[in-house]
Amino acid sequence: MNKDATAARINEYGQPIGPEVPAWTERARPSRTPMQGRYCRLEAIDVERQAAQLFTAYMDAPDGRDWTYLFVERPGDAAAFRSYLEKAAASTDPLHYAIVDLTGGGSGVPVGTAALMRIEPVHGVIEVGSITYSPRLKQTRAGTEAMYLMMRRAFDELGYRRYEWKCDSFNAPSRAAAKRYGFQYEGLFRQAIVYKGRSRDTAWFAITDREWPKVKAGFEAWLSPENFDAGGRQKRSLVAIRDAL
Repeated sequence: MNKDATAARINEYGQPIGPEVPAWTERARPSRTPMQGRYCRLEAIDVERQAAQLFTAYMDAPDGRDWTYLFVERPGDAAAFRSYLEKAAASTDPLHYAIVDLTGGGSGVPVGTAALMRIEPVHGVIEVGSITYSPRLKQTRAGTEAMYLMMRRAFDELGYRRYEWKCDSFNAPSRAAAKRYGFQYEGLFRQAIVYKGRSRDTAWFAITDREWPKVKAGFEAWLSPENFDAGGRQKRSLVAIRDAL
C-alpha cells in the first residue's frame, strides 16, 4: 500500500486528520440484478421456484450444525423453510441472493444463499453475511466464485470503499474462510451481540478498495480453468496465488 495514501494530514489547528477522499459521493444501493459467473450465478430469491430445491439441498446435511452460528436454526420441514425464505426474499437489508450452480452436475439448481447487508451508501461500506451453503456448494469453485462476484459488485460496479465480514469468534470455519478470501482481521468486539440466548464476541474482517485489485487478481487466477487438473483438483491455492502477486 502507498504510505502517502494513509499518512495523516495536519489541519489549520495542528491536528492530524485522515486522508482526503476527492469528489466522494454517496454510492448506490446494490440491486437484485443477477451476478453471472463461470461456475455459478447469483440472483434474486424466487420463493415459488427455489424453495423446494433449496430445502432439499440444505437437507443433504445430516444435521443442523451448519446453522449453529447463523441467527436462525435450520428449518425442520418444508413449510418452515418456505416461511424463512419468504422473509429473506422480502428483505432489502440484508439483501439476499440465491446461489445457482452452473456446473454439469447441478446446472441451474440453487444450492445456497448469501446476502449483502449493513449497507451504508453514504460511507461506501457494505458487509457480506448470512452465508448459508449447502453441502453441494461447500469446497467448490462455485462457492468461491460466489464470494468473488459479490465483492466485484460492491467494489467495481458500485464503488464501495470497504467490504466487511463478521462472525462469531468461535466460528473457526468462517474465520478461516475470511482469511482465504483475502480479508484482513481487524479485531474482536466483545459481547457485541446476543443471539439464540447466548452472548457473541464478534470477529471483524474487511477488505478495502486499495486491497481489492490484488484480491481480485487472486480470485481470477484461482478460478481460471487452467488452475485445475483433469480431476478438478486445484494446482495452486487461492492464498498461494495471492501471496505470489
